[in-house]
Amino acid sequence: MAERMQEKFKKYWGKPKKMNKIIFIASVLYPRNKFEYVEGALEEIFGEEKGKKINAEVYAYMNSLFGEYLKKYSTGSCPQSPSSSTSSNTSSGSVITASLIRMKLHLKKQKEDNGSGGAKSELDKYISEEQEPFSEEFDILSWWKTHAPRFPILSELARDVLAIPISSVASEYTFSTGGRILDSFRSSLTPKCVQTLICVQDWLRE
Repeated sequence: MAERMQEKFKKYWGKPKKMNKIIFIASVLYPRNKFEYVEGALEEIFGEEKGKKINAEVYAYMNSLFGEYLKKYSTGSCPQSPSSSTSSNTSSGSVITASLIRMKLHLKKQKEDNGSGGAKSELDKYISEEQEPFSEEFDILSWWKTHAPRFPILSELARDVLAIPISSVASEYTFSTGGRILDSFRSSLTPKCVQTLICVQDWLRE
């Protein structure tokens, strides 16, 4: 069981080069995290030396991605956000642990010691500003909608990145020998389609 869990971890987190950097970009675009949290988390997971290398790649990718949006929207006006308010709270059910708070306080102090420097672009300005305070009622979509006038191009990037759906699997799939578990919360397939796929899988095994 432990080996199986380790294999799953290595599959998704063992090879940083194969990891989709959009995951890190989404965390950077989270006003309560920004780049400081990504930097600390990667160094804690992969070690200081390897973590710094990955951080450099993430930062370069972030700048490159922002550059593409800058080219796209700098010549024209950014499309206006819909007038309807967003009521979904993406942070509902989130648990703020003591270790997370300590890490963020440490990163905040480190940022104050180093100084923020001059902001040359929307991205630099966004990163140099302080993270949003802790709150379980924080709504990331409402935040970007409110701050779109300050970050017109970066808000377009955030809108596209945060719209990417993240797949998930039941924890029982890893911690139990019962096999894969599907339910209505983790699968968008219709019951008929799921039943068909399971039947085909059984036929192929036979």
